[in-house]
Amino acid sequence: MSDSPLKQGGARRRITVLGAGAWGSAVAIALAQRHDVLLWGRNGAVMAEMAAARDNLAYLPGCPFPPALAVGADFAAALAHAHGPGALLVAACPVAGLRPLLEQLKGRAIPNIVWLCKGFEYDTGLLPHQIVQQVLGGAVPGGALSGPSFAQEVARGLPCALTIASDSAALREDVVAAVHGGNIRVYASTDLVGVEVGGAVKNVLAIATGVADGLGLGLNARAALITRGLAEITRLGSTLGGQVETFMGLTGMGDLILTCTGDLSRNRRVGLGLAQGKPLATIVGELGHVAEGVPCAKAVRELARKLGVDMPITNAVAGVLFDGDLPQAMVARLLARDPRDEMAAGAAK
Repeated sequence: MSDSPLKQGGARRRITVLGAGAWGSAVAIALAQRHDVLLWGRNGAVMAEMAAARDNLAYLPGCPFPPALAVGADFAAALAHAHGPGALLVAACPVAGLRPLLEQLKGRAIPNIVWLCKGFEYDTGLLPHQIVQQVLGGAVPGGALSGPSFAQEVARGLPCALTIASDSAALREDVVAAVHGGNIRVYASTDLVGVEVGGAVKNVLAIATGVADGLGLGLNARAALITRGLAEITRLGSTLGGQVETFMGLTGMGDLILTCTGDLSRNRRVGLGLAQGKPLATIVGELGHVAEGVPCAKAVRELARKLGVDMPITNAVAGVLFDGDLPQAMVARLLARDPRDEMAAGAAK
């Protein structure tokens, strides 16, 4: 992760956020403090209600929209809004919705594309930047904006730090200039793979931590899971071409700690529900939001098997989610693993 000086601040920009869930709404609210932002959602009736209430009552209640935040369901108008110097187009959909959204953008004149989703595409095992490359090609500058950030806290204006990862230096500078300021600090990175792998796999590990917490295994077990989970992220990410330093930063260790320990974490809440013996369908229904760690666990397990990467915690979580394993059996299986040298166990394989 680079901490070199970049442009920041400057004139108001025109920014469109495509996706009106909790995180998309939070980013739109934060950016509308300094820029002209349009928040787009596909459901016209829902967006009309949002416009009237000046609040996302379904996904982010109690976080009023600033005056500079417009909302709407007209896709063409949303794209037209993002024009002029420093304009940004932000995709705020889940990983499952990224490809369909990009297909809508294909062939249109867009300034760039910045995505907020964290995960692997479930049927292909592709990271978001690979999906963007596959659908849009290399003509449109793109990047991942990621890091330890709960939507409710960002919308309330509480401090957070994020990373923009992109191959385009110009896009990195534009995102820093637009987003860095107030209570949001933005770092820049060229390591798209590392940033995306950290953001994806930490959700799976948060489920494991939620299970351990729900079973009352204590803080020692939580610390062990987080630490060994970081080793899993590093093994997979390094194998895919990510930089080890990235996994020690905001989008690796930082996001992992937040998601594994924060009460606002959806994925941790999935683990807590599993420990209580609730069926997965019931847990997901009660959340009312997407928990990316659930489908990601299956995608990561398959990818790790294909690459020959040892990921015991991820495998154990996938076993509980999809194979009918009991949470107690998951813990017992992890504890029964043969002892290993810690540094060797953390190396990429």
